Amino acid sequence: MAPTSRRNFIGITGKAGFALCFGSSLLKACTATSRIRSSKFTTGFEQKPLPYAYNALTEAIDAQTMEIHYSKHAASYASNLRDAAGAEGVDMSKPLEDVLEKVSKYSSKMRNNAGGHYNHELFWNAMSPSGNNLSGTLATAITASFGSFDAFKNQFEEAAKTRFGSGWAWLIVNRDKRLQITSTPNQDNPLMDVAELKGYPLLGLDVWEHAYYLRYQNRRPEYITNWWKVVNWNAVRDRYDSIA
Repeated sequence: MAPTSRRNFIGITGKAGFALCFGSSLLKACTATSRIRSSKFTTGFEQKPLPYAYNALTEAIDAQTMEIHYSKHAASYASNLRDAAGAEGVDMSKPLEDVLEKVSKYSSKMRNNAGGHYNHELFWNAMSPSGNNLSGTLATAITASFGSFDAFKNQFEEAAKTRFGSGWAWLIVNRDKRLQITSTPNQDNPLMDVAELKGYPLLGLDVWEHAYYLRYQNRRPEYITNWWKVVNWNAVRDRYDSIA
């Protein structure tokens, strides 16, 4: 038999690999290498009601800041997102995640407001009035990834403190299903195809000045330290379990 050329070999094995993915239960595993997403937690284009009162998180965030943040800043992102979606022919019956994963194809208005809306919807739900303790599968994964919960907190705080200007700090699950910490500028997030480090957000901390300035002024580290008191670890763990 004549030796198979390199080009023919690549073509044959490429087709075989595609057939294996397309024609078997491995389809899910093959597509998972390109993106990671939860089917349980998806985001719409409308702002959801805040899941607690404005004064519920006073251990970390004062009532006036919460009211302005939710009813002015976040509401504006949701409204401007719908305007951009209408102008750019986006199907708003589908998850916002569809837009974020290919946001480079859209306008800067879409990028800024889609990110702003998604980020804030996640932010509100990752907090609760009483907070709660980390436990279960996520606790195990954090220890495995960072060595200890304290080491994780230190690394996350550093990402939040050192984010220059406005932006976010994130705990994500990357495409290899490993936990990582990253930060993004402005209203970008790790779901976006423009993100430096891509992954599925489990926890996000808003470090725009409007999130903390009325109470903390320029003391961002104090805001970050107090914020741990209101993190809803049960909600964060549920997000992790939905894709782990």
